Amino acid sequence: MSLPYASPAASALSAAPAVHLSAPRYVLGELPAVHTTVEGLAERARTFGMPPRAELWGWGTVHRTAKALETLAAETARATLDGAGAAPADVDCLILCSTRFPGGPRTHGAFVENVLAATGLGAAAFTGLTLGRCANLLAGIRTGQAYVASGMYRTVMVVTADRVTDESVRMENFALFSDGAASCLISAAPLGPDSYEIVAGAGAQDPAGLDWSNEISSDLAREVNRQILEDAGMKIGDIQGVLHPNLYKPLVVLKERQAGFTREQLFLDNIPRVGHCFAADPLINLVDREAAGDLRPRGHYLLASSVPGVRIGVLLRKLPATDLATDLATDSATDSATDSATDSATDPATASETETGAGTATDAATETASAAPTPTAAETATPAVAETATPTAATAASARQGEL
Repeated sequence: MSLPYASPAASALSAAPAVHLSAPRYVLGELPAVHTTVEGLAERARTFGMPPRAELWGWGTVHRTAKALETLAAETARATLDGAGAAPADVDCLILCSTRFPGGPRTHGAFVENVLAATGLGAAAFTGLTLGRCANLLAGIRTGQAYVASGMYRTVMVVTADRVTDESVRMENFALFSDGAASCLISAAPLGPDSYEIVAGAGAQDPAGLDWSNEISSDLAREVNRQILEDAGMKIGDIQGVLHPNLYKPLVVLKERQAGFTREQLFLDNIPRVGHCFAADPLINLVDREAAGDLRPRGHYLLASSVPGVRIGVLLRKLPATDLATDLATDSATDSATDSATDSATDPATASETETGAGTATDAATETASAAPTPTAAETATPAVAETATPTAATAASARQGEL
């Protein structure tokens, strides 16, 4: 393996104002089905050398959709706006992520137009991300953070959406895919009750390992952890939870344990309940852990995603209600002061008075390593399906697990 290239950690933004992630939401394919309905599952399992043991791999439910990709994107974006109590006009940039945008250059414009129209975002600037495959969402969040920290945009909507278009490849040797979408807002001030401070973030790449046939790298995960923990002044045990992709259980446990995390820091419940929703998994898992009451105020939680040759992590701190109230009051006061100064500056009689007023993520892997293949954790993007899952709906996660 070549020496990994590490993208700049959040320390590069340490002097910039705080940036927040707010109102994470997701939708799943509206057509849930048991894994035994997946086309060619038994045959593919034999091809991959995988014993047909659903409980071992975490085979459970897959979610399919008959909806268009832009419909999924718009549904989750509207849920995020509602959760943040934000108006579409408040958003000045949209970052759209997908492992495969529909069509090609001749259809991409209409795709973006449809998402903007369905969400009411109007003439918001837009950016598309796709080459990161199932790490696209975290790349989009880091891009949005940089946009806000630099002052380029004030409020950024980040959306990822994917669906499987070829049912014969819904099962891969690293995951069972579901269709779905997820979203959040990135802004200087927290928006709504579900808000998190972005404490640190980092990415690491190994260009020689990017081909989809390669394994995901625990070396890259350790490098990302090193950067993030160093920047945050923390130890790995200070992270209360890792919100990782919903790959097969032995693979997740093995790779994240090799990265330095304990099994207790992982979240495996959604692997059989939801399946692997491409890049959306970290936000889906964050939403469901919050809905279950598993996130503690001021606790630190790592959004993490690995594909062959790439690892990205974003460390969040959950804001308690008291911090939210303080931040919102400060933001309101700043806005009022700015408005007052602007109004006064237009009045010659008060201009002189206002000149100085400017304010300032194994035990299970050990047990199953010999039985498990060395799955090439290729997060290639077989295109990715939707039931609306807001935090309220997600509170029923464990009950729904039983139903499935």
